[in-house]
Amino acid sequence: MALATYINGQTPFPEFSVVVMLDDVQIGYYDSNTWKPVYRSHSESKYYDEEQRDAGVVFQYIYNNLKYETLYLIDRLNLTGVHVHQRLVGCELLNSNKPGQLHYWDAFGGQNMEEFIFDVGKHAIQIKMPWVITWDQLKRVHENFMYENVYHPICIKTLRRYLNMEKNNVLRKVKPRVRLMKKPLTDSQGLQISCLATGFYPRHINLTLFRDGQPVDDDQITGGEILPNGDGTYQMRKSLVISKEELHEEHKYNCTMKHLSLDNKLDITFDVVKSDPRSSTQSVVISVLVFMCVAVLIITALIIWRKIRVAGSVSKTTHHYTQTPSE
Repeated sequence: MALATYINGQTPFPEFSVVVMLDDVQIGYYDSNTWKPVYRSHSESKYYDEEQRDAGVVFQYIYNNLKYETLYLIDRLNLTGVHVHQRLVGCELLNSNKPGQLHYWDAFGGQNMEEFIFDVGKHAIQIKMPWVITWDQLKRVHENFMYENVYHPICIKTLRRYLNMEKNNVLRKVKPRVRLMKKPLTDSQGLQISCLATGFYPRHINLTLFRDGQPVDDDQITGGEILPNGDGTYQMRKSLVISKEELHEEHKYNCTMKHLSLDNKLDITFDVVKSDPRSSTQSVVISVLVFMCVAVLIITALIIWRKIRVAGSVSKTTHHYTQTPSE
């Protein structure tokens, strides 16, 4: 995948920049300060000069395209200030090692603007969201030709090369570590439960909170974003607030997750049953009584032990100092 960003207006950032990813691993960076790719791979590529030319062809096309569309939209919508136009484009390699589709998304000002797929089998672009600027027939034929013979082949070629170089990194599978957390809410006397999965790779994970066997609605859940850890793995946390009234209803809550590193679905149940205050009071009373009984037994044992010790000491002293007739 390549994430390209074009900025119109004065900012401390480059006018144009591209981050190149292989799955979850960054393998390259390119910007308008140098117009040269910088590689982040663990090993050096043997095709440096060729990749420089390929980067120039692809990224210059994206730069010119984003800049033209940005200026068109600014003029058409009468906009002022700083504006950002981004493009996410990437190709896929199937398990059979055959090239898959090329997918392309455009966004302007944070809003989706364009989307299409280049279908390898049909050798044609399939539009999923219309372009801001309408293409005539000649333009469409030209774009089909360029994607089929230039952009898609370059993408697949680069994908194959870097997959071979980084396969030990991108094909690894690390199981998630799971933590269940409960946090009492003093203001509402409710409870917040959280399910945290961390340390997993790859980043795709399916984590769901259930109440009595039914998925909890998304609007009741906070979190859910996949965040990076510092060691190249990822984490996700989902939390749910349970009210005081709901605690007394004694629902069953559980957290399930699916991940490529797991053979089966992982299912963990929360223990959130709220105890009856009367039973809690009884437990306290019983605990106090038990403690008092133990204390009495210990004190009694100490008294008996002390008496035995004193008696033993007196006996020894009397025996040692008994006078004999000769004395």
